[in-house]
Amino acid sequence: MKKSSRSLRQAREVLQIEAQGILDLIERIGPEFEQAVEMILRSKGRVILTGIGKSGIVGRKITATLNSTGTPSLFLHLAEAVHGDLGVVTADDIVIAISNSGYTKELTSILPTLKSFGVKLIAFSGDPASPLAKESHLFIDVGVEREACPLGLAPTTSTTAALAMGDALAVVLINRRQFNRKDFKRFHPGGSLGDRLSSKIKDVMLRGDQIPLVLKDQTVEEAISEIDRKKLGASLVVDDGLVLQGIVTDGDIRRSLLKRKDIMGLRVEKIMSASPKMIDEEKKVAEAVALMEHSAITVLPIVDRAKRVKGIVHLHGLLGGKEFRLNGSQKIT
Repeated sequence: MKKSSRSLRQAREVLQIEAQGILDLIERIGPEFEQAVEMILRSKGRVILTGIGKSGIVGRKITATLNSTGTPSLFLHLAEAVHGDLGVVTADDIVIAISNSGYTKELTSILPTLKSFGVKLIAFSGDPASPLAKESHLFIDVGVEREACPLGLAPTTSTTAALAMGDALAVVLINRRQFNRKDFKRFHPGGSLGDRLSSKIKDVMLRGDQIPLVLKDQTVEEAISEIDRKKLGASLVVDDGLVLQGIVTDGDIRRSLLKRKDIMGLRVEKIMSASPKMIDEEKKVAEAVALMEHSAITVLPIVDRAKRVKGIVHLHGLLGGKEFRLNGSQKIT
């Protein structure tokens, strides 16, 4: 009984600490939050959440909430971003970077690149003097007085506060967009999002001329042209029989340029990733999404048993960032 009482006291203390952490945000929320809302409403792009560790997990949840309530969103894993996945970011996007300290090395290292893209950067952080706060267009204060962890080490109150601020942002956007019950239903099981996840990949994949393709003996310059035309940030590499040989991404090209400047005349097979993730067209969209999120990739080749290319999917399209057609007819956005 004594152990149980002690456990209950500790549990209640944790809840009180975390609840107070959220309540403290109420007094600090201000004009920057309103500016963030207006920025997102005016944007022609997506809201891209990024972070690493526990902050990354919070970012994934906020991404899911935004997507399901009418704001196209994408999660960008910081570890992958510094190795090429920044190619998914466009000048029209808004990046919300989550870091309690604002000094996260992986995050601060990509700030100059993000700014060079022309994106708007919003910081969810607890330190207004941090590099993240100083480099961002807007600083949203999600700082907390203390973590619920007795050691003060494990992110607890701080992640709860960041998550709550993300919910506040999503709810305000719901109201500003006049997002209603019918809209919500379209994005959930029985509606568009449910249809996407339960559909077979063959019903939603890009086909034919929509697939970015280069032969393995074509040049890097030709691959770049194909990537630019098809706008998916990557091109599949095939042989004459359309058997998948590899994939070349924006990240592969950047990494190659860091090693040598004269890559344009190289055969594309010299810089491609030779063992790309792939999936069968009979699988469910939910399986493709799970594979892409687990592998931190945004493009997935669709192949048959002989590895012949049948199509391609992009994570944005599967989650609603781009439209696709079910069975080639019904358009879903």
